[in-house]
Amino acid sequence: MNRLALALILVATSASAQTVRIKLGTLAPQGSTWHQLLMQMSADFTKVSGGKVELKIYAGGTQGNEGEMIRSMSFGKLQAASVTAIGLHEITPEPQAEDVPFMIDSYEEYDWVHERTRKQLEEAVLKRGYQVLQWGEVGFVYLFSTQPFRTPADFGKGKVFTWNGDPGAEAAWKAAGFHPVVLSSTDLVSSLTTGMINIIGESPLYAYTTNLYSRANHMLDLHWGLLTGATVVKREAWEKIPQDLREKLLAVAEEYGKKTREDVRKQNDDAIEQMKKRGLKVEEPADLPAWQQAAAAAAEVVRGKVVPAAVYDEVKKLRDEYRAQHKG
Repeated sequence: MNRLALALILVATSASAQTVRIKLGTLAPQGSTWHQLLMQMSADFTKVSGGKVELKIYAGGTQGNEGEMIRSMSFGKLQAASVTAIGLHEITPEPQAEDVPFMIDSYEEYDWVHERTRKQLEEAVLKRGYQVLQWGEVGFVYLFSTQPFRTPADFGKGKVFTWNGDPGAEAAWKAAGFHPVVLSSTDLVSSLTTGMINIIGESPLYAYTTNLYSRANHMLDLHWGLLTGATVVKREAWEKIPQDLREKLLAVAEEYGKKTREDVRKQNDDAIEQMKKRGLKVEEPADLPAWQQAAAAAAEVVRGKVVPAAVYDEVKKLRDEYRAQHKG
């Protein structure tokens, strides 16, 4: 081998060694807002890093459900994941405090609370070996059903989808008077089709994007809770990136997190209108005191069992402070 050929091989090997490749899994459907913005963020990661960081997106649950993706990160098959707070619970439980039933009832309320809890939540994730790149959200969860249910007693007659790997949620549904059926999120559509379940709690945009509403074509006009999430990367992979580049990439991720929240909020509202045009029936909730009682019963299970009591109490205190300051 001549010296020139050897030199070229060494240069190529050196360049390859300097490139940090991060594989990211997500349940976000192919072509959805979440997926498109992750793809744009990936392109900007490459641009800002001068090709030193490559972010490869695997969407649509191709890497399994959220629990499986977190486990894949632990042994290096994936280095990152964009998951909901339910998936984050596989890492640490604190972020799920913001998603408790009836805890948050408006985006303004969430923004105010999250701004004040964000540092604490990120530190909890970091202690478990993961870096938060951005915070995101799926949107407010509404209850979709195959029948026109309006009260907790009505819903108690059905079978509600519950994420596997989230035993706290199963217990909370039971405490609220529901009958949970534990399934993988990747089996959601088929289980709804076969009648294994007939109730799902989902955001309108996700229900519209995946066509779930064509099967569960009744939606209760009630915010059950806000489903948030984050994009996280394994700390070992993150720290392979030079410090100065990490700061630039975090700034890019933060901007895309903001864009995602803005887009998702608008599109969740639009999705309801689109589904109504295509046959979705929106039901008004009945017996609101019973709904409050159901949420309170679920909260008793969540506080201290699903999320640490101290974090739950802090989020609730901040939520109450916001409401006190924004009466009327």
